[in-house]
Parts: sequence; C-alpha cells; structure tokens
Amino acid sequence: QVQLVESGGGLVQAGGSLRLSCAASGSIASINTMGWYRQAPGKQRELVAAITSAGSTHYADSVKGRFTISRDNAKNTVYLQMNSLKPEDTAAYYCTAYIAAAGGNTYWGQGTQVTVSS
Repeated sequence: QVQLVESGGGLVQAGGSLRLSCAASGSIASINTMGWYRQAPGKQRELVAAITSAGSTHYADSVKGRFTISRDNAKNTVYLQMNSLKPEDTAAYYCTAYIAAAGGNTYWGQGTQVTVSS
C-alpha cells in the first residue's frame, strides 16, 4: 500500500508558475514510477509527466519545455514545477505511484486543483 498526499495547487495568472508536491508513504521502496495526471472538466484524464526510479522522465507534448518533474528520494516526494502556465492547464492534478510487482498496481492521490486565469 502506498499513500500519496498532494499540495501546491491554487490560482495563478497566465504566465505564472506553481510547484506541486506529492509526498509518498507506505511501501515506497517498491515504487517504480511516479507521475502526474490531470483532468479538466468534461475532458479525459491525461498523463502530464512521469519519472522512473532511475530518473528517466516523460512529458506530454503540451507541457514539454514548461513543466519539470523531479524526485527527492530522501524526502519520498515528487515535484511538478509548472512554468509559463496557460488557461488550458486548468485542471485537477493527481499524483500517481506505480508498483510493477505482483501484477502491477497504481495508487492515486486525492488531487489538487490548479486554476490559471487569463
């Protein structure tokens, strides 16, 4: 079992920045990949960024060059630095942790709202 707690969402003007944090607890040594998804009203949930235990990263095309995902293993925390925010980035952002063992399981945080005003 893994528990994830997100923080850092809020309201920001277009062009501004926010940093999301996700603190993991529980079976954290088993986590392979951590990531951030987002879901805007009326849209499907989409992967924003992911980082493996080895530090490899993946980004959605829509956020490349603007968002940076990082991982602090000592603090069991993953961050999403979001710069040059656009109104279309407005969504609920969810932290995830994927464990490949035992058939694979994905754990989700409760979500944090990001609202970008124009």
